[in-house]
Amino acid sequence: MEENKIAIFEGKKVRRIVHNNEWYLSVVDVCGVLTESIDAGAYWRKLKQRLIEEGSEIVTICHRLKLEAADGKKYETDCANTEGIFRIIQSIPSPKAEPFKRWLAKVGYERVQEIENPELAQQRMKELYEKKGYSKNWIDQRIRGIAVRQDLTDEWRERGVSAEVDFAILSSEISKATFNLTPAEHKKLKKLEKENLRDHMTDLELIFTMLGESVTTEISANEKPETFEQNKKVAKRGGGVAGNARKHTEKELDRKVVSKENYLKTPESEKRLK
Repeated sequence: MEENKIAIFEGKKVRRIVHNNEWYLSVVDVCGVLTESIDAGAYWRKLKQRLIEEGSEIVTICHRLKLEAADGKKYETDCANTEGIFRIIQSIPSPKAEPFKRWLAKVGYERVQEIENPELAQQRMKELYEKKGYSKNWIDQRIRGIAVRQDLTDEWRERGVSAEVDFAILSSEISKATFNLTPAEHKKLKKLEKENLRDHMTDLELIFTMLGESVTTEISANEKPETFEQNKKVAKRGGGVAGNARKHTEKELDRKVVSKENYLKTPESEKRLK
C-alpha cells in the first residue's frame, strides 16, 4: 500500500502518512490551511510553545515523521492522528477554525444524547449509511451484524479476552473458517486499504460473517473456555459452521460467496439495481 498520501482538507492539500496503522496528518499543513499564515511552520512553532507553557498534553501526542516537501526530499515534521488534529484545531484562534470547532461541539453533544438514548445512535447510523448510498436491506443486515459482533466481544471479555490483538486473532480464526480468508486477505481481495471491510461486504458475506460470530458466541457461552487456546478452537468451530453453510450455498448458487466487489466508487444501492 502506498503510505504517503495527500488529503484534501477544506479544498487544500495536507500531507499525511500511515503510522502505527492509522493516518497521521502534517500539523504544519493543517495550521497553514486554517490560518492562511505566510509561514505556517513559524505559526506552529509559536503555537506549540504556547501550548507547552500552558501545560497542554497536545504536543506530546505529535510524532516526528518524514514527509515529502516541495523540493521532493523527505524531512521530519510534526504529525498527529485524527484525534490529535482535532485537539490542535481547538487551540487555533482563527475564524477558519470556527466551523470545525462548532462541528466538534455538535458531535460531542450528539454522543451525550446517544449515551442517554442509545436508539438515537442506531437511527443516526442508518441515516449515515443512507447518505453513503446503501439500500435499506443492506443497512438492516449491517446493523444486525454490529449487534452480533457486540454480543461476541462481550462474551470474549467474559472469558478473559481483553487485548485488541487477541480480538483480532480470534476474529481471524472465524474468518478463515468461514471464508478461507483472513480479514486482511479479504480486504486485499476487495482492494481496500483503511476502509472498513464490512462496509464493503455483500449481503451474503455479511450473513455468513454474522452466522460464524453468532455460533461462536453460543458455543463459548455453553462451554465457557478458560484459556486463549480454547477460545481459538471455539472460534474456529463457530466459523466452521458458517464455512460449511457457505459451501452448500455456493453449490446451490453455482458461484462463490466471497466477492471482489467493493463500494468505493459505485454505491451499494446502485450496484444492487444493476
